[in-house]
Amino acid sequence: MPLARSLSVTSLSGLEEWDEEFDREDAVLFEIAWEVANKVGGIYTVIQTKARLTCEEWGENYFLVGPYMESSVRTQVELIEPCNATLRRTIDKMNSSGCKVYFGRWLIEGSPYVILLDVGFTAWSLDRWKSELWENCSIGVPWFDREANDAVLFGFLTAWLLGEFAAQCDEPPHIVAHFHEWLAGLGLVLCRQRQLPVATIFTTHATLLGRYLCAGNVDFYNKLAEIYHRYCLERAAARCAHVFTTVSQITAIEAEHLLKRKPDIVTPNGLNVKKFSAMHEFQNLHAQSKARIQEFVRGHFYGHLDFNLDKTVFLFIAGRYEFSNKGADIFLEALARLNYLLRVNHSEVTIIAFFIMPARTNNFNVETLKGQAVRKQLWDTAQTVKERFGKKLYESLLVGQLPDVSKMLDKEDFTMMKRAIFATQRQCLPPICSHNMLEDSSDPILNCIRRIGLFNSAQDRVKVIFHPEFLSSTSPLLPMDYEEFVRGCHLGVFPSYYEPWGYTPAECTVMGIPSISTNLSGFGCFMEEHIADPSAYGIYILDRRYRGVDESCNQLTSFLFQFCQQSRRQRIIQRNRTERLSDLLDWRYLGRYYVSARHMALAKAFPDTFIYEPQEPTSATGFRYPRPASVPPSPAHSLHSSPHHSEAEDEEEPYDEDLEAEKDRVNIRQPFNLPNRNKNHTVVNVTPANSMSACWFSEEK
Repeated sequence: MPLARSLSVTSLSGLEEWDEEFDREDAVLFEIAWEVANKVGGIYTVIQTKARLTCEEWGENYFLVGPYMESSVRTQVELIEPCNATLRRTIDKMNSSGCKVYFGRWLIEGSPYVILLDVGFTAWSLDRWKSELWENCSIGVPWFDREANDAVLFGFLTAWLLGEFAAQCDEPPHIVAHFHEWLAGLGLVLCRQRQLPVATIFTTHATLLGRYLCAGNVDFYNKLAEIYHRYCLERAAARCAHVFTTVSQITAIEAEHLLKRKPDIVTPNGLNVKKFSAMHEFQNLHAQSKARIQEFVRGHFYGHLDFNLDKTVFLFIAGRYEFSNKGADIFLEALARLNYLLRVNHSEVTIIAFFIMPARTNNFNVETLKGQAVRKQLWDTAQTVKERFGKKLYESLLVGQLPDVSKMLDKEDFTMMKRAIFATQRQCLPPICSHNMLEDSSDPILNCIRRIGLFNSAQDRVKVIFHPEFLSSTSPLLPMDYEEFVRGCHLGVFPSYYEPWGYTPAECTVMGIPSISTNLSGFGCFMEEHIADPSAYGIYILDRRYRGVDESCNQLTSFLFQFCQQSRRQRIIQRNRTERLSDLLDWRYLGRYYVSARHMALAKAFPDTFIYEPQEPTSATGFRYPRPASVPPSPAHSLHSSPHHSEAEDEEEPYDEDLEAEKDRVNIRQPFNLPNRNKNHTVVNVTPANSMSACWFSEEK
């Protein structure tokens, strides 16, 4: 059962509830995506976490549309009969015409209705539909591109579903169809080409050309022909939609240049913060998870545990194994420079950097498994000696005598302990990689580590652990779920070169873990615009847009070095402030931009019923967090009023978390003016496309 959020210390609940008065009984929302009940990437997370809020908004008139995948349906979907009479007739008609359409509930929070289309069952129509696509849209799809062929089948089935639903309605319906990404975009193009009574929205989470260009593929031009038809589908959907949206400002700039249309509104990705909330226990959860990571480190570095774990900082980077796009290259280079700084400054702090990126492996590294076995053996030996010691102490006290310390441990105890100590001797350095890599000699991370010389030696203040597998609580090596692991770390590092949004730093934020992002990621841009001084809240924004690689690397090194200099108390205060930003990333707030997009689409598609009244942005709209006065972003910028670094804890100035949270709450305002509505017409007040970003944020106080 999810824990509820509290409205006191760690909450910034200044956002008022948006009371909807819009009558949706004659309006239906279809949300179409290839990742409905089909986990492929980040869009799955977007739809899954947003479903509960959308169900509360639309009730029985909300339907998700996706592909039928047998393996996913068995574990995620409960197949039932449609409750909506119109939809029941629609599905029956399609099934009798040679399709296979399934209806059910997706077993996630909110239990939304799902309509699943079996694209494989209608493959016999592929050639005919591809011919129709060429005749009507001049888009040709080659036979060898299976993913594009699936997109054609899925698009025609989606348009068939929406057209049949509109035909089966007794009265002219108000249908809103929201399409995600190019795989679903063809359905939108066909809806407009067939002039169906549907208000259409298209959201691109990352443009195709953007991903290919940033991947650094040297054979890009030769492979351009293989993706051109996909680009045509994506561009056609963006150009044909009533409302075009992207997930971030940085992706909006990309879409304007590559898809030749400026987005009407930006719809940032949110999270179900209730799921991650911990009722003020997140500091305790951090300590518990950190202790489990420390146990792993004790085993991994056995024989070379010559550093103080209480003065060790855990950093991590996680995500798809895209060495340059995810910023693993610049992170490793910054770690090498950080290692030099810590050594020349004789720092007692040790850094352990985890790389959680799945790659091709064949098994666990034997030396890594041996380390955990040695650690467990030492623990068992210590427990045995402790029990023997305790028994002798107990018996001595029973007879009323103080124990003779020289007789508490006998020769057998010392022999047992010496054998355990000899077992920890190691002739090699602790391993970098926890698994046996199939392509060890060509792996980018391992090759970069060989170049910079971070081999986990005793002289290095920076240690590296590469875990090329997703984390799992059932792993014999590091038995922790991803969420638990994130909570136990001190800092997430995500210096991405291409990141349309960035769920990993967002997840860190809602769990109260500071993170480093970039101004080339949607998350980084979003935080820069909402927060006057992001680093004060534990959100460090790396400049990769206007600086060269070497300058960006120096800036990242500076961020890491400053973070290492923070005292334990400073890190605790910073985690409190980071967690308070959760409200910014909650769908309760960010879902409003989706609401605005739907209203805008309805106003454009049904002007007789819905009135679209553009509203100029004002300086009073939006909100922006000011820089807090109590705690610095780093010791280097510490103010006198800040709890600056001090060797004596009792000399530090008092810090009132409740008072600071209350001050932050005062600075929350509405993101934009709410729509005004009456019974005859729905008036939709939205900001023009050219000014969407400016209307969200007010000037810093």
